[in-house]
Amino acid sequence: MLIVAGTLYVDPTGRDAYLASCVEVVRQARSAPGCVDFAISADLVEPARINVYERWESDERLLAFRGAGPAEEQVTAIRGAEVHKFRISGVEAP
Repeated sequence: MLIVAGTLYVDPTGRDAYLASCVEVVRQARSAPGCVDFAISADLVEPARINVYERWESDERLLAFRGAGPAEEQVTAIRGAEVHKFRISGVEAP
């Protein structure tokens, strides 16, 4: 199991448009083999920040979904990013 999580930063005036451009990606990811969860959302405090959370069964499933990566217009809208992949060795109740 692995988690991809972090933050993206876009122009605050374009954040809603950026998120709208991600709706189909979220739908596709959630129906992709090996995807356990996938979310891209507006931060409640920082107007330029977008939170990213993905949970996948394996690297192979993640890479099969990712393919060539995000659309060029999404890439150019991102002003900064800090996203990491975390390998999960165990899960327990909080």
